[in-house]
Amino acid sequence: QVQLVESGGGLAQPGGSLRLSCVASGFTFSRYAMSWARQAPGKGLEWVSNIASDGTHAYYTDSVKGRFTISRDNAKNTLYLQMDNLKHEDTALYYCVKGHYADGSKGQGTQVTVSS
Repeated sequence: QVQLVESGGGLAQPGGSLRLSCVASGFTFSRYAMSWARQAPGKGLEWVSNIASDGTHAYYTDSVKGRFTISRDNAKNTLYLQMDNLKHEDTALYYCVKGHYADGSKGQGTQVTVSS
C-alpha cells in the first residue's frame, strides 16, 4: 500500500530555513505528481505546492512563492520541500501527498514550528 514518510521538520527562527523530505513506497513514484500540504493549529488542510511526475513543472500557493522550493529525486523515490525565509505563519504540520492536490494519500506529517 501507499506509504509516505516525512522528515526534516523542527524548530526554526523567523527568517530561517528547513528542508523537508518524504520517502515514498508502495506505488510507482515516478509516475505521479506529488504535493505538500500543511495544517496549522485550529485550521483546515492547506495545499502548499505540487510538482509534476518528471519534475519539470511546479506550482505554489501565493503565500510561499519565492520562499519555498519543491523538488524530487525519482531515483530515490523522494520528495523535498526547501523552505527559506520562514515566517511565524508557516508553523504547521506538513504532509507529503500523492497527487496534485491535498486530498490524496498522505503520510503522518512532520511538524514545523517557526518561533523566536
